[in-house]
Order: sequence, then C-alpha cells, then structure tokens
Amino acid sequence: MSDRTLGFCALIFAGLMAWFGHDLQAPFSYEPVGPRAFPMLIALIIALCGIWLMAKHWHDRRKGEPIDWPRLLLMVVYIFGYALLFETLGFIIATAIVTVLIGRLFGGGWGKMIIGGVVMGVLFFLLFDRALDVVLPLGPLEFLS
Repeated sequence: MSDRTLGFCALIFAGLMAWFGHDLQAPFSYEPVGPRAFPMLIALIIALCGIWLMAKHWHDRRKGEPIDWPRLLLMVVYIFGYALLFETLGFIIATAIVTVLIGRLFGGGWGKMIIGGVVMGVLFFLLFDRALDVVLPLGPLEFLS
C-alpha cells in the first residue's frame, strides 16, 4: 500500500470518527470538555497525519510495500480488546497493555515497550482526567483516586 493510499484511508477514517463523535453528548454536564473532545481530537490528529502522508509522496508513482495482513489484523484485535477491557482494567492498565502489544508488533523491545506503555498510560491519564477533567475509569487502581 502506498503512503498516498494510506493517507487517503486515514482521511476517510478521520472523517467517520468526526462524524460519529460530533453527536456525543453527556446526559448531564459533569465535565467542561464533554465526551466528544477525545474522538474529535484523535480525528484531527489522524486527518493531519493523512494529509501529511498524501502531500509527502504526492508525486511519487512507485507502488508501496505489500500489506502485512497478519500484523494489521492483530492490531485490530488489540484495539477491540482495548475497547472491551477499558472499563474493567481501567485507562492506565489497558493503555499500557495495548501500547506494549502494538509496540511489539513494530519490533520494539520488551523493556522499552513496557516503560513506554506505563509512561504513556499514566501521562495520558493525567492529561485527560486531571488537566482536561475527562472522567476515566481506574479499574483495579481505583484506590489511587
């Protein structure tokens, strides 16, 4: 798949995320940002990356590398697992686990991925839960609140 094709697919995906995320509303206002902030922010980041991929290789006519379907499908399974276990394990643990697993798919070492996963889970939790006041589940780490 060429970078242009991937960029185009990213734009379509970002558009769908924005479309579905735009109508998210809480039944009562319990946080200043609201539930639509996260999907809209992620959609914006994905769209910018898609535009960058398309612009970077706009004149490149070479065909991209073939798609590594097993790795791609495994990543989709990881993301679905993340969505299913998000409430039970809590944001920090679920994010750390999915970060480690996806990092390993791309050749990262266990040590670096574990450190990166834990740091990413904690920092994103602090950003969203504490700084942006978006309530996130803690799961087994509920005693920290």
